[in-house]
Amino acid sequence: MPHVLPPLPYPMDALEPSISASTLSFHHGKHHQTYVTNLNNLIKDTDLESLSLEEIIKKTAKNPDQVGIFNNAAQVWNHTFFWNCMQAEGGGKPTGRLLDMITESFNSYEEFYNAFKQAALTQFGSGWAWLVLDQGKLKITKTGNADLPMAHGMTALLTCDVWEHAYYLDYQNRRADFVDAFLTKLVNWSFVEKNLSA
Repeated sequence: MPHVLPPLPYPMDALEPSISASTLSFHHGKHHQTYVTNLNNLIKDTDLESLSLEEIIKKTAKNPDQVGIFNNAAQVWNHTFFWNCMQAEGGGKPTGRLLDMITESFNSYEEFYNAFKQAALTQFGSGWAWLVLDQGKLKITKTGNADLPMAHGMTALLTCDVWEHAYYLDYQNRRADFVDAFLTKLVNWSFVEKNLSA
């Protein structure tokens, strides 16, 4: 079965004013769709055609001959994950076990916030900022282009897309304002908790 563009988990205008319906329309309907289309074209009539998205990513991650397949498969996965990391009226502090783990790992939620924002701002060019589980510990990391924690044996819990197409219509060059809006108004902490439990 060919891979398909998953629907957004909320209406196109649900994240306004933090992310406009116009941005989501381009980002989901054009960018994400293009990665899906490219992936299907690249794996057609190959031994990868019958594999799941995760299997394709793991199989191609370290293979320089399959970098095009990896890039498109990883971007399909990254974007699907990113949409689920957000919700209307999200953001702020998590609660319960997750807040305890964040406090234990980063000393306070405020220090987590600053470290996550720093990762997002210091990712040179296109990429992603992540909260991950690595060998049982919470860590913040960043990846360039399509790279993702799965390719490095880590479990993704939360991500913020810092490719320019994620924020430029709404924030122009103000990446910091976009990351602040993501953390204070959009993060879906229940999705992060589900990833942690899984």
